[in-house]
Amino acid sequence: MTKNFPVHTLETAPEAARPVMETVQQAFGFIPNLIGIMSSSPALAEAYLVISGIFDKTGLTPVERQVVLLTVSRFHECRYCVAAHSAISAMQKVPDDVVRAIREDQSIPDPKLQALREFVHRVVEKRGWLSEEDIQGLLSAGYEQSHVMDVLVGVAQKTLSNFTNHIAETPLDDVFASHAWERMHMV
Repeated sequence: MTKNFPVHTLETAPEAARPVMETVQQAFGFIPNLIGIMSSSPALAEAYLVISGIFDKTGLTPVERQVVLLTVSRFHECRYCVAAHSAISAMQKVPDDVVRAIREDQSIPDPKLQALREFVHRVVEKRGWLSEEDIQGLLSAGYEQSHVMDVLVGVAQKTLSNFTNHIAETPLDDVFASHAWERMHMV
């Protein structure tokens, strides 16, 4: 059930959303349910696509970008995005132990990636009100000040999609089903 938010196709989407949907279909070979739902608001669909493209232009590597996106999605407990970015991470050759650590809320074995994960978690948890110590933890791991700001682009991207999925209860695409994720309840 999607709380009455339609998962649009190219045929049912508002005209203004169709260019975004066509771009996504060309890039991925299909239109993910997330984009189908976002297309109810052509502005949201376009904003998500633009921010996603900008995040790809940051100084973070593809692996680091997936760490950011997965960490935000895990923090927000977004089942759709954790599954989707687990699948995308596999395609981008992100080490399985990195993805598993984020999904299971464990430490990443790579200290630099763990520092990035901790920083992203603090950004979201503290809503940007970071201490000098928080920032220094990232810089001490080998990142630069520009990376501090680059993380914000990924946080913005995932906040848009995570909150869309929470509101609309986006159904998981079949292509992501093998990476399905459920929040682990703490005892």
